[in-house]
Amino acid sequence: MQKMEILRSNLSRVRIPEPTNRIYKQECCVSFDTPKSEGGLFVDMFTFLAFGKDYVGWNYEKTKDPVYLHIKQTVKPVGEDRPSKKPTLLAIGVDGGFDNNDPEYEESYEIVILPDYVSLPFPSVELPEKVRLAVDAVLMAEGAERKEQVAAWTADKKNISKYAMNLNQLDNGIIVPPTGWKCAKCDKTENLWLNLTDGSILCGRRNWDGSGGNDHAVNHYKETNYPLAVKLGTITSDLEGADVFSYAEDESVEDPLLAQHLAHFGIDFSSLQKTEMTTAEMELDQNTNFDWNRIQESGEDIEPLFGPGYTGLVNLGNSCYLAATMQVVFSTRSFCLRYYEDQSLKRAFDTALSDAAVDLNMQLTKLAHGMLSGKYSIPAAEKQEGIRPRMFKSVIAASHPEFSTMRQQDALEFFLHFIDQVERTHSESPSIDPSRSFKFGIEERLQCPSGKVAYNQRSDYILSLNIPLHKATNRNELEAFEKLKAEKHAEGKEVSAEEIVRPRVPLKDCLDCFSAPEEVHDFYSSALKSKTTAIKTAGLTSFPDYLVLHMRKFVLEAGWVPKKLDVYIDVPDIIDISYMRSKGFQPGEELLPETTDEDIPLADETIVAQLTSMGFNHLHCQKAAINTSNTGVEEAMNWLFAHMEDPDINAPMSKKAQSSDAPLFDQSKVEALVSFGFPEELARKALQASGGDIEKATNWIFDNPDASNSAPASDAALPDGGGRYRLIGIVSHIGTSTHCGHYVAHVYKNGGWVIFNDEKVGVSKNPPVDMGYLYFFERLE
Repeated sequence: MQKMEILRSNLSRVRIPEPTNRIYKQECCVSFDTPKSEGGLFVDMFTFLAFGKDYVGWNYEKTKDPVYLHIKQTVKPVGEDRPSKKPTLLAIGVDGGFDNNDPEYEESYEIVILPDYVSLPFPSVELPEKVRLAVDAVLMAEGAERKEQVAAWTADKKNISKYAMNLNQLDNGIIVPPTGWKCAKCDKTENLWLNLTDGSILCGRRNWDGSGGNDHAVNHYKETNYPLAVKLGTITSDLEGADVFSYAEDESVEDPLLAQHLAHFGIDFSSLQKTEMTTAEMELDQNTNFDWNRIQESGEDIEPLFGPGYTGLVNLGNSCYLAATMQVVFSTRSFCLRYYEDQSLKRAFDTALSDAAVDLNMQLTKLAHGMLSGKYSIPAAEKQEGIRPRMFKSVIAASHPEFSTMRQQDALEFFLHFIDQVERTHSESPSIDPSRSFKFGIEERLQCPSGKVAYNQRSDYILSLNIPLHKATNRNELEAFEKLKAEKHAEGKEVSAEEIVRPRVPLKDCLDCFSAPEEVHDFYSSALKSKTTAIKTAGLTSFPDYLVLHMRKFVLEAGWVPKKLDVYIDVPDIIDISYMRSKGFQPGEELLPETTDEDIPLADETIVAQLTSMGFNHLHCQKAAINTSNTGVEEAMNWLFAHMEDPDINAPMSKKAQSSDAPLFDQSKVEALVSFGFPEELARKALQASGGDIEKATNWIFDNPDASNSAPASDAALPDGGGRYRLIGIVSHIGTSTHCGHYVAHVYKNGGWVIFNDEKVGVSKNPPVDMGYLYFFERLE
């Protein structure tokens, strides 16, 4: 059979992509192969998923999709004597700006038909029209990998302009041609904006470095007050991608009637093709191309490391929190076994959903193999390349609005979110859940003045520690420094960086703070039938395989202003926390009587209603009102802020405690939750805790996995052992807030410390052990 006949016989497995289809053409779904890799990339012309040369056969076995677009990129030859251009402008991507000397690539295409890898050249007029149209659409489309990155960089969803629904459009007879645009007031033919009121085409703003337009579009608004304009070249059949700007609101906006507004000037958006970058895309390019100055240890050059386990993760734009966390996580045996040694890429792909790009198990396995195999960590002439965890970030962030943005995030919050997602995917198979290696039990003991006690148990994945600054071991030096600082301040001078003295606090004192007795005010004693002050102590009921310590370096000052503690923590290589194991209920102790409905005061519904109208959780508001004796909204709000992180904040109260006229939930809501597979008792408890809202009740159930048990869950199934641990990983942070600055990981491997600074991996000569934000310890058997 001739090649063309083979292709024609498989036309039913070729689709012309719609604007809403996700098209992957920049990275393999099961590896980090790209069009630049040996063998290039194969795009399935039915599902639009991409595969490297070693994996496209797997996709054919699974789907029987035979037709692929083969994309190959090769480096363009460059003269060896080409001089590096010295920047004359502090700008990126413009003439005179920074030149990152990245090579340029030539792209070639062909149609490949499996299983025999029959190839046909593209472009070719001999190809069937359906194939030509399908391939053209794939090549013209924004790749899903980059589209998601741009959408994330946009960060906040654009608001609908208040001018869009009633926009006045002049009947001036202007018809805008599909091409050939030019600014009406100068010769600019790029960065042009169409005013949606009068149809004028004018150039955009002038950038501070002299690039961009001549400000004619914004000046036109100042003269006319016509508020909305759309950037020509960003309008395609996918109108959501069009760049609409409101000069009156001074931001990019959404125009729900854009199709109607364009039609007024004779524009058929379905026939237009994208030729210009949107504002978000330009911002993305600038932020990901810039070669930021990396944090170096003591200013020394880092000796690069290559091979298995030494693969860096490229910063996708403020994604260092993810890179640093995952480097330490995948240095643990539990995650290494689960996603690398015990699971092949083939097995993960075969068991994945139809779209492997959005399957968490597949993307975690892909990430593990990419980081640990050494395939992508080979000595390079210029720099360490690393791998780009784009698909993993997209999947893990899908259920979290903050992690899907391009803003900097808290590494602690990301770690907990990641562990939660891994645990949920193993709900049917907890025995192979690697997240359990971090899980441990905590027991709190409360004793009231009556001498009677109460015990509460919960589980956690991190031990969050306060830093007792009064325990600093260098108090004499600190006093001398404060005196010097006062003297210099009186002279109008600042202390130099070399003169600064920071407190040094031993880790042992931070651990002792966790176990130390603590007063709990306004504790309701069922023995005394009144509020009193109880004494709380805490201990661990089990010791995990891996212990994560979180140093509370960020505190709130007056006015709820966050401040970072400038402090060093002296952390030894080996710690022993055996003394922190809880003793449990002891002989001779007497438990506090069970609290009855009559014991608990009622929540003032006026206070509760005002707090819930501000967006606070209904159950939390009830507790705030009760715990402040219904004294007022301000007092209740202050209590909320102080107790949001309490482990029992989501524990439901009795019906009587909720209000004097607590509503009975509609039985249909209970039945709806039961239909989701939840027990009826748990459904009622969740509805009670969330004010009768089904969606909030569902979230409450997932956020409180132990809620279905009336008694505390047993820790027997949790990993346990001795209390001696060795330090194996550090996530350190540089910056004034967890949501800005930079994160770096240090991991103890093969007898030495290694620094992971985004894509750069090297020998660590001076690991900043005393500057950690998160410390990872491995239990010594």
